[in-house]
Amino acid sequence: MWRDALLVAGKDLRIEGRAKVALNQVGPYALVVLLLFGFAFDEDRPLLENAAPGLFWVAVLFSGLLAVQRSFSLESSDGAVDGLRLSRLDPAGVFLGKAAAVALQLVVLEILLTLGIVVLFHTELSGAALLAVSGVVSTVGVATAGVAYAALSMGLRVRETLLPLLLAPVLAPIVLAATEAWRSALHLSTDDGWRWLVLLGCFAAVYLAGGVLSFGSLMEET
Repeated sequence: MWRDALLVAGKDLRIEGRAKVALNQVGPYALVVLLLFGFAFDEDRPLLENAAPGLFWVAVLFSGLLAVQRSFSLESSDGAVDGLRLSRLDPAGVFLGKAAAVALQLVVLEILLTLGIVVLFHTELSGAALLAVSGVVSTVGVATAGVAYAALSMGLRVRETLLPLLLAPVLAPIVLAATEAWRSALHLSTDDGWRWLVLLGCFAAVYLAGGVLSFGSLMEET
């Protein structure tokens, strides 16, 4: 399973490295989203600084949707998904590989977005440990849920419009918990951010386990 995961992740990342879609399209899109939020709240700078964690994770959600759609568009052309089924790769390994590739792309985007909220929203970073750990756990949740639901909708003609409708409610708990964890880390809230991290870990574990166990069936159905 782990060998197959490395093969699939390497394949997706090499394709992305050549196409540079995340760098040339998804990254600028996420930064434009933050910029638009900045224009919308520019008259109320304290509100903008207080809302920065939530705006950050909304931008990550939008970027994650694009990254997941891009990941599965690679398999929907030229019958590539049939080749993936016939390759005898472990379905759990395929799931983990695609999720790992999406997660790595999101990590790069999150670094860019973190710089964006510092520059655009004048956010002072603090609580580095909580920021980093909650960011990693949230990224795992977004990537694993995104890959599982993208596989579910891959065989449908309306997958481009259906996937956001399916995925947004599923990722809402991740976005909310990550936002509260970041608010606590940035001293914008008195809540215990590590308690929110436990909730994040539970959702990420459920999405990860569900994807590993069901991805084979999802691939057969599509």
